[in-house]
Amino acid sequence: MIKIAARIERSALAGAGWAALAALALVAPASAQQRDPAYAAARASGQVGEKVDGYLGFPSAPSAEVRRLADDINIKRKAVYAERAQANGATIEEYAFSAGCQAIARTVAGEKYQAPDGSWQTRTAAAPLRDPRCP
Repeated sequence: MIKIAARIERSALAGAGWAALAALALVAPASAQQRDPAYAAARASGQVGEKVDGYLGFPSAPSAEVRRLADDINIKRKAVYAERAQANGATIEEYAFSAGCQAIARTVAGEKYQAPDGSWQTRTAAAPLRDPRCP
């Protein structure tokens, strides 16, 4: 009986932890990526998309300019994730994953995102396919 109660308590804490990370992740990418015209164009044209790991990826082979732009944004995202993960007792990977869940949820019709199976999808009016572990 004590083991069951301990498991339930750990599950409740884990759920609360994911919820807290999800709430914090809502603001992380915004500060790391001001939508300059080059980034907005790359995103709108499907040259970059949101990955499940919280970073930008490339649905097709990018130009050198688009790669540099995405790499710069990803470096900034990682710095934000590291800072916020440390402040909240999480790993960078946990925080980045939660941020990725939220970034995919915020995509709009026409933008690219990575589905849980790793394939690249184009967002429609329907909700995006998200990892079942997303909070």
